[in-house]
Amino acid sequence: MMRGYKIFTGTAHRKFAEDICRHLNIHLSSATVGKFSDGEVNVQIDESVRGKDVFIIQPTGAPVNDNLMELLVMVDALRRSSAHTITAVIPFFGYARQDRKAAPRVPITAKLVANIIQIAGVDRVITMDLHAGQIQGFFDIPVDNLYGSLVFTKYLNSKKLKNPIVASPDVGGVARARQLAGKLGLDMVIVDKRREKANESEVMNIIGDVVGKDIVLIDDMIDTAGTIVKAAKVLKEKGATSVMAFATHPVLSGEAYKRIDDGELDELVVTDSIPLKGTSKKIKVLTTAPLFAEVIKRIYSNESVTTMFS
Repeated sequence: MMRGYKIFTGTAHRKFAEDICRHLNIHLSSATVGKFSDGEVNVQIDESVRGKDVFIIQPTGAPVNDNLMELLVMVDALRRSSAHTITAVIPFFGYARQDRKAAPRVPITAKLVANIIQIAGVDRVITMDLHAGQIQGFFDIPVDNLYGSLVFTKYLNSKKLKNPIVASPDVGGVARARQLAGKLGLDMVIVDKRREKANESEVMNIIGDVVGKDIVLIDDMIDTAGTIVKAAKVLKEKGATSVMAFATHPVLSGEAYKRIDDGELDELVVTDSIPLKGTSKKIKVLTTAPLFAEVIKRIYSNESVTTMFS
């Protein structure tokens, strides 16, 4: 006999949670999430969850600390309300960029956050395009890391580009670019850059031939847009016909929107893993709500998630 499941959300991205529920044909369960006058998170679960499998939709994008704390407090409230299982659905996993000790006396915040989430009482995590795949190993609970390329591939095929080629905006993203290139049966090139300081980058040169090509840049996130916009400029200087970029998580902080509007990038395609903070005629948003809805349904029914990516 199935226990039944419920879906809750914090304030990070309510529309995304509502879209998932619409695809599952269920209502979004009620919880009051607010703050005391000093900013402390206050949560009240407004309906019974005893014996239920519960899913919390809560990306931990900006403001990262507030959204992460909301998730943790909701988990605690649900655990104390006798939920049978708690799955944290975190489309964008904040603090993922510090995933290793790359310099002396620095933290590994991705591991720290993984520990905190587990200690709070989460039984499983569903996320998408982690900044580094090894973050899954920071958890001692099941982690389903979904791929934004599932929605990107369909959109890219609809563009019917004449001479497409996949590009990685840096050496670190080669595996991601190679996966997409293999799926589409395309060649790939690499943009080699040197980062002088955090959130600043300098494109150095292109590894591969891009003359007459329609470039498809692929990355897990776009923050200040410095790397992507500079890469587009250099690619066109090297002879590329057009440059479009796919980035799963539209962080888009600082001068990102201005850089995109003023730069050589023809189109930026992102997902709705976190809400956009601004607008641009160059930005196209693809929904991943059906993908997450299907994964939630399969997990609840004890069906394979892996077969979705075959």
